[in-house]
Amino acid sequence: MRTTKPILLLEDDLVDQEAVSMALEELKVINKIEACSNGEEGLEYLKHQLPVIILLDLNMPKMDGFDFLKVVKNDKNFKRIPVIVFTTSSEERDKVDSYNLGVAGYIVKPSSHEKFVEVLHALDVYWTISELPQS
Repeated sequence: MRTTKPILLLEDDLVDQEAVSMALEELKVINKIEACSNGEEGLEYLKHQLPVIILLDLNMPKMDGFDFLKVVKNDKNFKRIPVIVFTTSSEERDKVDSYNLGVAGYIVKPSSHEKFVEVLHALDVYWTISELPQS
């Protein structure tokens, strides 16, 4: 990522949180990973810090990814933050609903560590060259 702002990871599975952290560390991404286990925690986090990007699981307790997206994409302070859905769901309906709510991308989590690293490398490269607004 071009900025040192944190990456917000909304993921309730601790194994997946660790896998993302390990892959980004392996790629030498310097951005700090801030993990929240549901949408409510994510919204609370956004009140204090704006991340460079949000990696969002759809299936979480308390407030799922879709409800989180509805709030974030309708808030003038948060709607320009790129959100990438990073989930196990390959359901067409979930993809359509996610894009209708304004996500920047939809990725089905790979099953192997090597593919995890590959996918996160591609995200890092893309968001390093992509021009984002300053605020």
